[in-house]
Amino acid sequence: MISILYLGRIDYGTALSLQQTLVELRKEQSIPDVLLLLEHFPVITLGRNASHKNLLVSRDILQNKSVDVFESNRGGDITFHGPGQLVGYPIVDLRGFSPRLGAVEFVRRLEEALIRTCGDLGIPAERICGLTGVWTQASNSQSCFANNWPIKPTAIESLACEKAIEQKKIAAIGVHISRGVTSHGFALNITTDLDYFKLIVPCGISDRPVTSMAQELAGKGTVPSIEAVANAVSLNFGRVFARQMLSLESLEALLSTEAMEDRPADDAQSTTIGVPLQVPKNLREVRREQKAPQLGSKDEVSLA
Repeated sequence: MISILYLGRIDYGTALSLQQTLVELRKEQSIPDVLLLLEHFPVITLGRNASHKNLLVSRDILQNKSVDVFESNRGGDITFHGPGQLVGYPIVDLRGFSPRLGAVEFVRRLEEALIRTCGDLGIPAERICGLTGVWTQASNSQSCFANNWPIKPTAIESLACEKAIEQKKIAAIGVHISRGVTSHGFALNITTDLDYFKLIVPCGISDRPVTSMAQELAGKGTVPSIEAVANAVSLNFGRVFARQMLSLESLEALLSTEAMEDRPADDAQSTTIGVPLQVPKNLREVRREQKAPQLGSKDEVSLA
C-alpha cells in the first residue's frame, strides 16, 4: 500500500523539512510508503548536478519577483516550482518491492505514471532517450517504451529513439535515494506560468522548450484542475507500482496506517483527493526527536 497526503500549496522549505522527517520514519519502518502531492509557491531549486550558469538572473531580481532559491540533494540540474504545477514526492522503500527496484527503474516508473496521466487527460506524451522526464509526443517520433512496458533497466539504456524538435518538456523528475528510501520526485506543469522558466535554463537543456497542460490543451479541451490531475496521477502511480493507493486526511492517520496494510481494497478510505491537510508548524509533532539527515553516504543516490 502507498498512502497519499495532499498538502495543497506550501512553501518549499516546509515541504523539504517534512520530507526529511518522513524519510527517517520510513527508514525506521514507522510509516508505510507515502506519496506527497502538493503545489509550491514560486521557487527555483538547484540539484546536485546543477550549474549556477543556468540561473540567468541575479538573486536580487528573484527576490523582487518573490522567487525563493534552494539548493537540493536531488539529482538533476535547475528547475522551477510554482502555482499550477503538481509536485509529487514519493517516500518509498525500494527494498519492499520484489525484485527490489533499482534507481533507474524507479525513475522510469515515475515517467510511466506521468505519461499515462497525460494520455488520460488528452495529451500524448513520451520519453526522450538520454533525457529524464516526460515530453509531449511529436508526430515524427517514437516513444522509447512504445509497446515495451515493463522493461528491464539494462534494456532501457540500449533503446534508441528518434528525437524531435517539436517535443516539449511537460514534467521534470529528480530524486534522491538514501538506504533504499526515496525522496524528492516529479513536477508536472498544469497551469504553470511558463514565464518563470525564462529565468533559468530548465534542467540545463537549452534547446527544448517547456510546456504545460494548459498550453497543450488550448483550443482543444478543458484544462483539468490540479485536484483532478492529482487523482489521475495517484491512480496511475498505483497501477505502475502495483500498489493500492490510500488517500489520508492527516499526518496522524499516516502514523497509524501500519494496521491498515492488510485491509481489503473496499475497506480502505477513498483514493479521491480532498481538502488539503494542514502541515504542523512544529514537525516534532510528527516525530518527537527529529534526526538530521546524513548526506553524502555511500548508501545514497541522486538521479535525474
